[in-house]
Amino acid sequence: MSLRARLTLAYSAVLAGVLLVFGAALYLILSFSLIIQIDQTLARSAEEILRTSRVTTQRDLRILTLPSLQFASSNVYVQVWNAEGALIASSSNMGAFEQPLDALSLQEPTQQFRDVRVGEVHLRVLTVPVVLASEPSGFLQLAAPMAVVDRARESLLIFLAVGGALALLIAAGLGSWTARRALRPLDTITETALQITRADDLSRRITLEAPPASEVGRLIRAFNETLERLEALFTSQRRFLADVSHELRTPLTAIRGNVDLIRRMGADPESLEAIQSEADRLIRLVGDLLLLAQAETGNLPLARAPVEVDTVLLEVFQQGRVLAQERVEVVLGDLDQALVMGDRDRLKQLFLNLVANAIQYTPHHGRVTLGMKLVGEWVHVSVADTGPGIPADELPHVFERFYRVDKSRRRPSLGGAGLGLSIAYWITRNHGGRIEAASETGKGSTFSVWLPLASSKAGND
Repeated sequence: MSLRARLTLAYSAVLAGVLLVFGAALYLILSFSLIIQIDQTLARSAEEILRTSRVTTQRDLRILTLPSLQFASSNVYVQVWNAEGALIASSSNMGAFEQPLDALSLQEPTQQFRDVRVGEVHLRVLTVPVVLASEPSGFLQLAAPMAVVDRARESLLIFLAVGGALALLIAAGLGSWTARRALRPLDTITETALQITRADDLSRRITLEAPPASEVGRLIRAFNETLERLEALFTSQRRFLADVSHELRTPLTAIRGNVDLIRRMGADPESLEAIQSEADRLIRLVGDLLLLAQAETGNLPLARAPVEVDTVLLEVFQQGRVLAQERVEVVLGDLDQALVMGDRDRLKQLFLNLVANAIQYTPHHGRVTLGMKLVGEWVHVSVADTGPGIPADELPHVFERFYRVDKSRRRPSLGGAGLGLSIAYWITRNHGGRIEAASETGKGSTFSVWLPLASSKAGND
């Protein structure tokens, strides 16, 4: 069942319940009101008869003298029964009927109101005991026809049934129209989603106008934000796949060329060295991809042991000078002694990635400066270069996975797949620290890593 049908059914069910309760209450109120009126009429008639009755005494006998019963309304029937159960008087509208109007109540010592049927006639009967000198002397029975009450009840039931059915039909129609109008934006969202799926176009957005604070407005905004994130993710992945394909094709092409050369000319040291270099490059790329995949799934455990940051930085400094190969000057700035809790190999990889990235973007005869100092309860490690810098619009994205600065600003001889800074960000975050980037176009960039000191970290734990 569709949501529109369920809403319509729910509206109709609620209205049916309300109409049922209202109809039942109205039916009971009308019935009680009419019956009370009849009871009051019978009680007044009985009171008038008893008030105008006379008791006469002849020797030891007490004789009840009744008034004329013709005063009663033609719609009120009267019978008077003695204590022995004999009919002693009745109203003229009773005709030849000599049976008790309500035989059961003639056995009761108190006043009784009862509904009875005499033949096909529905009557409301009042039975009043007649007491003379503290002794029961008979019964007075008065009855009024219930035809008016029965017709009123029947008319009300017909009205409620017909009116309720019409009300339910109208409510179902209005509910269906309201639900269709309210859910029309959902149909638009569904159609847009299907078009995106068919056309494989994540750039499309829902342009339906709706109040921003409404449920539909929030849904549209959330849906468009989801599309934006998906579009950015797929764009990054496509770009990453293209970059990885290029990075893999270049070393593989070089390896294949050198293999062909060795096959034709025989082995020589230069060809073997080139093959070794490209194979190492492939291993590094695959290793970075595997590291990110393990980090994403949480299957990359980190050791927790004291690490001397200054010692690790000295090792990174030596490796950085080897990577630069006199093309770029790698210098060591301030270097304080500090101890942090973490994984030594991953921290070394973090700093080495930053240094390699700085060397990659620094032109010939430029400078890369590596330094470390203590700032309060934190260790501040900085890697600064004199490269072309990072544009302001790209600076917030440099740590995103699969992101690289525009290829036109990359050195074609170095380059990478845009994974180094993402790995650095992940390692820093999982050591309880933070990493920042500051840059000015034409003047270079500075990457800062903040790690909590071992004593501070232990105190926080």
